Order: sequence, then structure tokens, then C-alpha cells
Amino acid sequence: MHKILPSLILSMLLPLTTFAQPSQLFLYDADTLLQLKDNQNEQPEPALGLLIKRANAALKNPIRSVTQKQRLPASGNPNDYFSIGPYWWPNPDSEDGLPFIRKDGERNYATLEQIPDSQLLRDFVQDVSNLAVAYHLTGDRRYGETAIKHLQAWFIHPATRMNPNFEHAQAVPGVASGRGFGIIEGRFLIHIPDTVQLLGDALSENDRDRIIQWFSDLNQWMLTSENGKAENDWHNNHGTWFDAQVVAYALFTGDLETARTQLKVTQERRITQHFDADGKQPAEFERTRPWHYANFNLEAYNLLGQFGRQLGVDIWGYSRGNISLHRGYSLIANYLLEPESWPFKELYGMDIKAAHATMYYAQNAYGDKIFSQALEKILSESSDSIVNTDPRLWPIQ
Repeated sequence: MHKILPSLILSMLLPLTTFAQPSQLFLYDADTLLQLKDNQNEQPEPALGLLIKRANAALKNPIRSVTQKQRLPASGNPNDYFSIGPYWWPNPDSEDGLPFIRKDGERNYATLEQIPDSQLLRDFVQDVSNLAVAYHLTGDRRYGETAIKHLQAWFIHPATRMNPNFEHAQAVPGVASGRGFGIIEGRFLIHIPDTVQLLGDALSENDRDRIIQWFSDLNQWMLTSENGKAENDWHNNHGTWFDAQVVAYALFTGDLETARTQLKVTQERRITQHFDADGKQPAEFERTRPWHYANFNLEAYNLLGQFGRQLGVDIWGYSRGNISLHRGYSLIANYLLEPESWPFKELYGMDIKAAHATMYYAQNAYGDKIFSQALEKILSESSDSIVNTDPRLWPIQ
């Protein structure tokens, strides 16, 4: 997706064992968390300090709900998630501004004033994730109790819960009441399964079951609705993030067959469509922010590669003819080492930090020297203290 998610996750490296049931961590590395828990008073990680700081701030933040918008979707139901396509603007050639027109890469933040659902979702997931990890590491009941209130409001309480669909996401006034493109806004929910697990027995069995059912219903909608089918057929990062969501939610709900089936889609359709024989990503490189979108697409592959390891479906090593995911990562690493050779025009410039998590996971998956060299360059040129820590510990941005 976008500056809010340069790395995507606090902890994304998955253990290599196969899931036997939906009760394990999906994104966080359990050993890393255990080490933090045992050593937090000795040499605390900078990222841990920031996480606790954000968890403390989250204790004071309001409970959020999709019902807090001023303008309703076409359904008239405030519980339905609603957003306007981020790159769509009022038409200057018509009195009422309709139909909206598209300006690729230029966000129309004015739509958030009356319809803040997308920002509410991001803020909710950020807060509840920070709270759950802080609770797991410190045992402070305030963090756990507050996290549970957030979860209950978003997924359970009838007056405030979000209906499990994105039918009215990324609507375009004068064009569409909702589009498949909007499903990508749900990617933040990939964090929630681990949030539930980290809360442990603090979350009641009934609440846990209802949240799991919510995600099961969402996946059913994604795989059967017209908007979901449209997104599943898309040829760029939208398709990759669709896969990442479906697989994550299927793992959480114990539907391993669906998870494996969607990973096969990643292999046979996404990789062969997204990359050419040189590792280029034509659909991303043609955008006004090609560096951002190329790395954003690979962030989804970071997840899918790790999920595939869980289920015996090889994403990292998949190839067909001269096309492979490996070449896609290698091309980005090459441009990181020689950014002056980047041939594409950038709307907002080329921020090499956008590739940090991508290079981290590529190094883990492939072990090539070029990835360690790319990482070293990012670290040497960044003054951000968080960038100089293990990406598995990065707070959600």
C-alpha cells in the first residue's frame, strides 16, 4: 500500500514448522519475543522502547469504529466499511465535481474528513497490535484489557463492529459505489491473528471464537463476491496483497486447504505475471511512484514466501522458464547499490529505506551477497535508529 507501511510488520519472520492448528503466531517470531521478554531489563532493543512508548499512548487513544463516519456508503449501513479511492479527485470540468477523475500517486486526503474508515482501520490495528505485544512482554493488564476493548468494538459489538466485507471500499463518486481495488485496504488486518494469540487467556474463548468467525466470513466474501473475484484477477500488487490476506486469514481460521490453494495462485499467476525475465515489474514500473510500488509489491511476497514455508508451497524458489521471484528481488538490490541507474521518473523521489524489509527477507531466503550489500548500504545511509534494528521488531507504521 504509501508511507504508512514501509516495512509492514513488527515481526514478520515465521518459524519453519507447519501449522497444526490456528493457535500459533503468524507474523511474530516466538523465539525473538521470548528473548525480548527475558532480556528487556538488560539490553532493551530500541524498537522495544518505541513499542512500549506507543502502547502507553494507545492506552489514552479512543476506541475506534467504522460507524464513526459522517457520510454513509451506498448501502446506508454505518457498519459497512467505506472509503473513496485515494487517487480520485473532483472533476474540475463539472459543477458537482462528478464523475471523479484519477491522478495516479496523488492522494486526496480531503475524503478522509467525512469518511475516515481507512485511517480508523490503520490506527486501530496499530494500537491493538502495540498493546497486545506490550501485554505479552510485560504482563501489564492495562495493555491487555485495553486491547480487548478495541477488538470487541471492531469485530464483536453489534453497534460498532465492522461488517466482514469491503464491498464499499475505494468507491469513486459518480463511477462506482465500491470496487475490488478497495480490498487492499484490509491488508492491515493481517496483524490481528497474532494480536489475538498474544493476548492468550486474557481474551475469552467466546470472543476469540467470534473473531475467528469474523475472519472466516471475510475470507468467504473475498473469494465469492464480485469485488473479491475482480481483485483476485488483478495483475499488479493488488493481486499479491489479495493472496497475502486470503492466506493469512485461512491460516488463522484453520482452513489450510484454502491457504494452499491461494499460494498456488501466487506461484502460477502472480509471479509469472508480475515479473519479466530480467526481474522487472512492468505493472509497478509504469506507475508515477515505481520505486514505492515495486517494493510494496515485494512486501506482500515477503509474507507469502514465509507462509509458503509453513505449508510446503515454495514461493521463494518458484520459477517458470526465465521468470522467478528471485530475479525480482535481485533487480531491486542492484538498483539499491547503483541508484543512479534507476531509469524511471519518480513523483516524490527514491527513498532507499523503502526496500529495507524486502532486502532483509531476500537475504534470509536466498543468502546472496548482493542482499547483504544492499542492507549494509541502507543502514549506512540511514539516521533512523529503528532502521538499524531487526525488522522483526519494527512497530507498525
